[in-house]
Amino acid sequence: MAVRMRLTRVGSKKNPIYRIVVADSRSPRDGRFIEIVGRYNPQHDPSLIEFDEAKVKDWLSKGAQPSDPVARLLKAKNISVA
Repeated sequence: MAVRMRLTRVGSKKNPIYRIVVADSRSPRDGRFIEIVGRYNPQHDPSLIEFDEAKVKDWLSKGAQPSDPVARLLKAKNISVA
């Protein structure tokens, strides 16, 4: 089972707010997930990026692969991916 860290949209129409979740790579974008590890709100100035660092590091050590947007958010918060 390939596990990915990715964004899932929870905001209303024209108001995107995202959760950063750990999910099976085969599940749909807004479908089933394993755990919520953070959130991202691009509407604030500056953008709100929050992570539970302990959960993120735990999942990365277990082999979860971040998607490209999540990898950029992790880099912005100075959390090492590798």
